[in-house]
Amino acid sequence: MDQNGETQLIYRLLLAVDIQGYSRRDAREQLLAQRRLSDVLDRAARGVGLDRARWDRQAGGDGELATLPAGTDPVPVAGDFVIALAEGLREVNRGAGRFPLRVRVALHHGTMTAGPFGPAGDAPIVVQRLLDSVPLRRLLADDAGRDLAYIVSDSLFEDVVRTGFCALRPQAFQPVKVTAKGAAFRGHILTGRAARAAAADGPGGRRGGSDATPGPGARVLDFPALAAR
Repeated sequence: MDQNGETQLIYRLLLAVDIQGYSRRDAREQLLAQRRLSDVLDRAARGVGLDRARWDRQAGGDGELATLPAGTDPVPVAGDFVIALAEGLREVNRGAGRFPLRVRVALHHGTMTAGPFGPAGDAPIVVQRLLDSVPLRRLLADDAGRDLAYIVSDSLFEDVVRTGFCALRPQAFQPVKVTAKGAAFRGHILTGRAARAAAADGPGGRRGGSDATPGPGARVLDFPALAAR
């Protein structure tokens, strides 16, 4: 993002991940959760031909904000990577005890630039507001059997998910509007399960990834965002 001493504006795919209930763990359990999440993310990325070592990652104790390399195809990230991540979480959580690894994931693409404390611009703000939103947190809080809560920005939903190339059906997402600090952020939450389809769908053999839920004509749910950390 910095070339010949000049800061440049770039367009990238951003992925934000956060561990639900991280602060309720003691230090040993937090370290175990970090290691398990890193391993699950590594395996999910490798499964779609990505290398997390090439991601520009801003880590926090309970997750990370990752900027993916230029030219990354958003289709497998928005679909197959998330499905693989959900499968990895289910595997890790078999017999996990009182602290299963449950995560929230947000995906967005947009403009940003480098800064001394991490990426600056609209794109990192949007993805973090969606990650911290009430409806995404509520999805995990209301369903103890769910390991993954996933949201994409409105623009990424329109540009990627709705194309039909994504492994998750657009009908499996619920539109939401999140308000934070006087600004509105629109996104789409995967309300079905991130799972691989059992059979091909349609004459093209395209996979549908998840249970069908209210489609694009569904009512947009409006929620306030939690305060940014």
